[in-house]
Amino acid sequence: MGGGEQLVVRNKQLIFNKYVSEGLPKESDMEIRESSIQLKVPEGNKDAILLKNLYLSCDPYMRNRMKKLETPSFSFETGKPLNGYGVGKVVDSTHPDYRNGDLVWGMTAWEEYSLIIAPDGLFKIQDTDVPLTYYTGLLGMPGITAYAGFYEVCKPKKGEYVYVSAASGAVGQLVGQFAKLLGCYVVGSAGSNEKVELLTNKFGFDAAFNYKEEQDLDAALKRYFPEGIDIYFENVGGKMLDAVLPNMRNYGRIAACGMISQYNNERPQGVHNLMHVVTKRLRLEGFVAFDFYHLYPKFLEMILPFIKQGKIIYVEDKAQGLESAPAALIGLFTGRNVGKQLVVLSHD
Repeated sequence: MGGGEQLVVRNKQLIFNKYVSEGLPKESDMEIRESSIQLKVPEGNKDAILLKNLYLSCDPYMRNRMKKLETPSFSFETGKPLNGYGVGKVVDSTHPDYRNGDLVWGMTAWEEYSLIIAPDGLFKIQDTDVPLTYYTGLLGMPGITAYAGFYEVCKPKKGEYVYVSAASGAVGQLVGQFAKLLGCYVVGSAGSNEKVELLTNKFGFDAAFNYKEEQDLDAALKRYFPEGIDIYFENVGGKMLDAVLPNMRNYGRIAACGMISQYNNERPQGVHNLMHVVTKRLRLEGFVAFDFYHLYPKFLEMILPFIKQGKIIYVEDKAQGLESAPAALIGLFTGRNVGKQLVVLSHD
């Protein structure tokens, strides 16, 4: 690093203050704190890197990490920075696989600079012909989630009827476009008329509806799927899942990706229509993205040409600066964001 080896800089951090088991978290459950950091991996740390964080990814699963869970390692640690997916640039390295200037995406702390002792969970970014922010979403964890959930879990066939809830979010907008590229009929639901318009006008869904304007979800689904649903990509849970089950076709598949309607409840809502799983011979399968990270090269091979040909469109909602991160993260649970929510810390 030349003459800057001993340079000490400010390191702004977003500290997690307290666990929230029920209800919407508040911005005061997190706080900005300033510390300092030396721009060099401390001596004695072999195979470590120092990362300058450029972009942070706000993801719904982070709400559950704000609870004190039975698996303590999954919960955020009070008094420490939050952590999650992000994009960063290596500013110093003692790891043979990383050099200064390398760009990566993966798990990092919510701070300006992060020392990562074992960077095994990081992916090196090779393709920079696309926006770097895409590695928080389209080309990052949400992208592989959509890919694995749709192709590997649902095993779709051309012409099938596909329903996507939370369809304008980071994952849902991709699932719908994958389904359209395959020749399926696709309907999505979202929580505002602006998002509904986005689904049909920008992402190419065949139809979309605002679930908040529907008095009867079962009737809405029958309106859009008079012949029933072959594939349901589940992001919401609760009443939505309950309404979907009677509207599934025989041998339908449900990929349970997330259940955002339940994350703020201490006691989740019950689902009453599960008997349809038996009578319709449905397959309901939960999955998590990291089980499919071995498919990442295959995923890139498929999606990069689609992006460059304009066949996949991606919408991002960018908050500026670490100070905006608490509101951006909490906004996921009130539907404030339009598209993939991320926080911009730096452009270089």
